[in-house]
Amino acid sequence: MAVEGGMKCVKFLLYVLLLAFCACALGLIAVGVGTQLVLSQTITQGTTPGSLLPVVIIAVGAFLFLVAFVGCCGTCKENYCLMVTFAIFLSLIVLVEVAAAIAGYVFRNKVMSEFNKDFRQQMENYSKNNNTASILDRMQEDFKCCGAANYTDWENIPSMGKSRVPDSCCVNVTVGCGINLKEKIYTEGCVEKIGGWLRKNVLLIAAAALGIAFVEVLGIVFACCLMKSIRSGYEVM
Repeated sequence: MAVEGGMKCVKFLLYVLLLAFCACALGLIAVGVGTQLVLSQTITQGTTPGSLLPVVIIAVGAFLFLVAFVGCCGTCKENYCLMVTFAIFLSLIVLVEVAAAIAGYVFRNKVMSEFNKDFRQQMENYSKNNNTASILDRMQEDFKCCGAANYTDWENIPSMGKSRVPDSCCVNVTVGCGINLKEKIYTEGCVEKIGGWLRKNVLLIAAAALGIAFVEVLGIVFACCLMKSIRSGYEVM
């Protein structure tokens, strides 16, 4: 039995929200992939709470897309069972997002600690592994930093020696510019600089997550309204 009156408006709004869910799902998957690419260049040793974050984001995005598809089918067919499934799964997604947000806050210092530890380990392998050297050079050039805490950290690396830093620490990078500190170099450490960049972007992601959660709650409310209307129609019949 087709819905009537105000429920038609609710049904239309639910379609709009479902389109928004699909867009959010694709956005989450893109953010998850991007986060994985960034973390793969920073935290590379073992599994940490931070390294699991992009996996959770991608999984939630994929699941949200699937749930949006179920909701679209349920709304189109006005199927009570599909709408119940949609509402339950959407509620689970909201709970997972809240749990992920809490975990991200709780483990924020742990992630930075792991990054600091891993960065220093990669410094030890700078002269032994070309891939490691390339990653560190790119980070130091992109974030205009040098070493973990500051440029003097490179003095503790046996393969570098005293009064020498990688050429990527130089303000104007040229071959051999880091030898005997002949050129002007960046003195700030990369851990704090990259940490500041991560904290800034985490705030943006948190704000976006709150917006998505609000839209999801609206979706649950509209789905429940449509479910009530469909069930009333069944009872009349």
